[in-house]
Amino acid sequence: MAKKNNTSFEAMPPKALIGMVHVGALPGSPFSRRSLDQIEAVARQEARVLVDSGFDAIIVENMHDRPYVNGPHSPATVAAMTRLCGAVKDVIGDKPMGVQVLSSGEKEALAVALATSGSFIRCENFVYAHVADEGLLAQAAAGPLLRFRREIGAERIRIICDIKKKHASHAITTDISLGDAAHSAEFFGADGVIVTGAFTGAPADEGDVAEARAAVKLPVWVGSGVGPEQVPSLFEHADALIVGSYIKRGGTWDGPIDPKRCRAIVKARRT
Repeated sequence: MAKKNNTSFEAMPPKALIGMVHVGALPGSPFSRRSLDQIEAVARQEARVLVDSGFDAIIVENMHDRPYVNGPHSPATVAAMTRLCGAVKDVIGDKPMGVQVLSSGEKEALAVALATSGSFIRCENFVYAHVADEGLLAQAAAGPLLRFRREIGAERIRIICDIKKKHASHAITTDISLGDAAHSAEFFGADGVIVTGAFTGAPADEGDVAEARAAVKLPVWVGSGVGPEQVPSLFEHADALIVGSYIKRGGTWDGPIDPKRCRAIVKARRT
């Protein structure tokens, strides 16, 4: 069971490093091979490495459930993510934990976070329609999601939103700049925005991060392709960096976590 605590989103320090736990493919997904006991054991081990390396927060994501389908999601997925997030929270204690359920699983993520003492969720499609590699995301999540958050009494859980999200075409919104998208997210009630590169592991353009910073008063995070060499310059405009691919063996998102790489990222913040 997750430890109960008073951890809040505000507990994260300036220039926060957020480590990604990519839980194994869940029951019912095409690449599922392991039992939930095995998946939980790995998630616990990875969370422990991240905490011991000096990361400030953890986000749990079901990225191995590719190819993704748009929500609503299977009860099996929600149940598995609840169990796994509870296990990760048990390991990390008072450190903030985030949840992401792919794809268009923001309501499911919010419910999981509420049940497991999570502090925030990551939402890919908060404002504007776009075409993702799993298909058309035609419904902006902001209106239904904020109403659901109020309905279940989860206002303490923050919603951090991708803008011009990775793994997507934005031809529909070519007349909307990244700064405009960030501004719209703020107007619609986002608690923070996330800037990424084009794909998982692809570095974010530092000009895009600066543009988002200039457009909003919200926290600005970077959500892909962060390596040690980028950390100092990204923190000139970003409030937090999510690190997922670099900390894996060989720098690929689907590899096992590498403690040496975890320490290298944390060291880069201190230089």
